[in-house]
Amino acid sequence: QVQLVEAGGGFVQAGGALRLSCAAAGRYAMGWLRQAAGKEREVVAAISRSGGRIYYADSVKGRFTVARDNAKNTMYLQMSALKPEDTAVYYCAATPTRYSETYYSLASQYDYWGQGTQVTVSS
Repeated sequence: QVQLVEAGGGFVQAGGALRLSCAAAGRYAMGWLRQAAGKEREVVAAISRSGGRIYYADSVKGRFTVARDNAKNTMYLQMSALKPEDTAVYYCAATPTRYSETYYSLASQYDYWGQGTQVTVSS
């Protein structure tokens, strides 16, 4: 069983920034997903096992940056220019893969999930 430990999140005003981190050991493709109240869980950013291939949802392109440090077994999500519509519970997710350059852009493709961390953006 993989344990994903998230840190970061919190309350910020619109236009502000936050950074999330997720610690996970192992050779996984990883992603950040979010779920707003009354909405389905969506992938906002995904990163391949090597870190060489990255995906962003259109709603966060140019504002969010995903990265990973495999030496530290940690993935990050730097969020800037935050909007009230970014308010959601954010989840770190991982899935094992033999392919170092594959990312996964669907929530259903992830096998393991963190506990989630709340991000609230006020207007």
